[in-house]
Amino acid sequence: MFRYPLSADAELRLLEMHHAAQVFDLVDQNREHLRRWLTWVDTTQTGSDSRTIIRNGLQQFADNRGCSAGIWYQGALAGVIAYHYLDWRDSKTEFGYWLGESFQGHGLMTSACQALVTHAFEELSLNRVEIFCASGNTKSRAIPERLGFTQEGVLRQAEWLHDRFVDQVVYGMLASEWAHKSHS
Repeated sequence: MFRYPLSADAELRLLEMHHAAQVFDLVDQNREHLRRWLTWVDTTQTGSDSRTIIRNGLQQFADNRGCSAGIWYQGALAGVIAYHYLDWRDSKTEFGYWLGESFQGHGLMTSACQALVTHAFEELSLNRVEIFCASGNTKSRAIPERLGFTQEGVLRQAEWLHDRFVDQVVYGMLASEWAHKSHS
């Protein structure tokens, strides 16, 4: 099992099938909060939907094509962070994340993102990490900005979000840049 400590009371753990009920409950309790920026919330209607997502993530992990981890805080599931893919030919990845509303403000997501970036560069030896955020999602955008990512551009009307198109801001970090930054 994959575990990565973030602090004395927080860690990342690979999402496994026995976490499906916890994932579903967290999504269900935060449906309105998450739906504002995430399209998949509407298609996660049952525990079975969460099991399918976790099963796909485990297959991705087994195939060395990605990874989905729960963010655990004081023993409770607080959110999820995932490498959407691992592109070995081009030596890059993109990851996304979400957090239950009551878990915001503890630095959890910044720590989790910092851990995934460090892992991508130091353990996986990738060259590039990308994060895409809806332009209006200021809390999500604050993470790559806080970690020193470069805003590389805006993809206009790149995602259909329920009833409208939204722009996506592209952030990038290179291994050589990460090595020169201080991340404490």
